Formats: sequence, C-alpha cells, structure tokens
Amino acid sequence: MKEKDKHVEHVLSRREALVLIGAAGAGFLVGSRPPKAPADSGTPRSLCIVRPEQTEGPYFVDERLHRSDIRTDPASGQVKPGTPLALTFQVMRFNAGACQPLPDAQVDIWHCDAQGIYSDVRDPSFNTLGQKFLRGHQMTDAQGDARFLTIYPGWYPIRTVHIHFKIRAASVTPKAFEFTSQVYFPDEFTDRAYANSPYSSNGPRRVRNRHDFIFRQGGEQLILEPSITDGGYSSTFAIALKLP
Repeated sequence: MKEKDKHVEHVLSRREALVLIGAAGAGFLVGSRPPKAPADSGTPRSLCIVRPEQTEGPYFVDERLHRSDIRTDPASGQVKPGTPLALTFQVMRFNAGACQPLPDAQVDIWHCDAQGIYSDVRDPSFNTLGQKFLRGHQMTDAQGDARFLTIYPGWYPIRTVHIHFKIRAASVTPKAFEFTSQVYFPDEFTDRAYANSPYSSNGPRRVRNRHDFIFRQGGEQLILEPSITDGGYSSTFAIALKLP
C-alpha cells in the first residue's frame, strides 16, 4: 500500500467516493465475497480511501434498461461477440465513520464492443442509433451488490480500455445523488485478452493506461482485478459513497 493511501484525512464532499482496502479489502478479490462485519460495528474509517469521480464522456444514454446481461441488442436479440465478463459492483455507504451496504441504488454501466463501437449514438466513424447493446442497469440488493454479464471491452483511438459506470441513489436519499466514473483493466491482462478473437482483428491498441489523459486523473485507484474463469473473466469492484 502506498504511504499516501494509509490515512485519508480530509473532509469528504458530496461527489467523492471511498473504497474498502486493507484487511477487509482482501475479501473483494475475484471469486470471493467480503467478510461480513457485525451489524453494529460497520467498517472502520481507516479501511476506506477516496476514489475519484471521472467524466461521463460523450456516449452516455439513459436507456433505462433494467437488465443484468447487457450483451444483447434488445431489438434484434443479437449477442455482441467477445469474451464474457461477469462484473459485480459492491456499493456501500460511508456514514458515521463506518461503511455499510447500500441497497436500492441504481448502477448503470456502458462501454464499447470488441471493435470499439458504442451503441445508440452517432459518431463520425459509426452510426448505431436505435441499437442498445452493452448498456443496462441493475439495482443493488440487500448486500449492496449489482451484478452484470457483459464482454471484455474493446479499444478505440485516444482511450485506454475502460467501462463507464454511474450510481444513482435517489430512492435512498432525500436529495438526488449521482456518482459517475470509469473502471480500468491491468495492461498486461488486456494484452492477453486481446491476443484472441474477436479483439485481435482490431489490430494493436494505441493507448495504454499510463498514456490515457483521463486515466491519469486518478485511474490507478479504479483498476479492476479480473480473474480467468471457465467461461471467461470475472471481477468485483467495491465502492462506498458519501451520500448527502
């Protein structure tokens, strides 16, 4: 752990988020569930660090697609080709010095396909208006979990590999709350993933994490730790929010 992450001593604003690390964070590794703290103790503040919010980007569309498997286009039923990725967001609330699961929060994710194309947008290089692949939202359950089945994202010029996410908690707060950011992948893991079809047909990617202008704004705190499974990949991302 870096020295600067050992203690976070500043006032948290409405737009900031925290993520569990340290001993408790070990439970968030892929393929496992976090250890459950006693209901009356919560998680000590010393196990939380600030995670940065990042830009929404130009391709967010509020599709209101409540679904877990986002690989298909609802109109055609066509499944986007790519290696399956089971992605779980574990959303928690930071309150009174403790982190507790946050149920009933809406988690949206969206990202490009294996060829670097987003759905339902008009771009100089493509027009996918009316298609809704690789978009959707889930509501967090009693444990704060929102689970998705998608594919490992592809790449496009000027950006490293990423998935956008947005968390909204209007149903559990007196004021509207929205947190938007992106998650990333280790470069070495992506290199292995892209050696296979359909990613290999898109040619060598141009931008790695350290060269991405958005990643450099705190992306090192937003990197997933994916694991290889029998059917593809899986990863869990734990995040706690400071709600109003």
